[in-house]
Amino acid sequence: MVGALDGKVVVVTGGNRGIGEAISLAMGRAGARVVVSSRDRVSADLVVAMLAQQGAEAVAMAADVTEEASVANLARAVVERFGRVDAVVANAGIAGPTRLLHEITLSEWRECLATDLDSVFLTFRAFSALLIEQRGGSLIAISSMTGKRPLAGRTPYAAAKMGVIGLCRSLALELGVHGIRVNSVCPGAVNGPRVADVIQNQARLQGVSEDVARRQFSEASALKRLVDPDEVAAACVFLASDASTAITGEDVNVTAGAVMY
Repeated sequence: MVGALDGKVVVVTGGNRGIGEAISLAMGRAGARVVVSSRDRVSADLVVAMLAQQGAEAVAMAADVTEEASVANLARAVVERFGRVDAVVANAGIAGPTRLLHEITLSEWRECLATDLDSVFLTFRAFSALLIEQRGGSLIAISSMTGKRPLAGRTPYAAAKMGVIGLCRSLALELGVHGIRVNSVCPGAVNGPRVADVIQNQARLQGVSEDVARRQFSEASALKRLVDPDEVAAACVFLASDASTAITGEDVNVTAGAVMY
């Protein structure tokens, strides 16, 4: 979708690696001015350098999306730099533990919920007032197919990602009157280091080989494969663009057909 976001300002939290990096680069290719946000400024700067090579205008901004003041500072810095925001992608998150529920500590539970759900609340809250003033914009959260169907050993992650879907649906209803759209994207198993760790942990939990655990993810999909980060990024570009102006309150599956509801 080259040119689909020409001149728009797009913020991507956790935009420094994995799916977030793919989203940042895709937004730049589509013509957006991109804010790459991360706790790790060094890796965010590397993504900004890649965006510059694409000819995109981009800036790295450090923020901890689990900290209220840090997210508020991010929103202020974006407005000071660009004067507006057109789309925000709340992507930052962690995988959380892979163990049976009774083996998971309260601190692990709280860390996963804070990073994967509270962060979306804080990010969207920080930018909502500006979008209301602008009378429009797109808020996009990265949920997961695990928020829509069970995965043993991943209860904190599943609870957080299902919470993201509920947050987005309710916020879409709340902000629609202001012309603001709110959607979530639900990736399946996405090729990369994180899913490699998930597969390894699932193999350990089930007492099977990593090859068997990997096939469980790929064979569960209609296309019999994992998802590429760029495929998730393409969905985010679409939801940030004017091509999706009638789409809100949706949880968009990018799962190769592993989830169809």
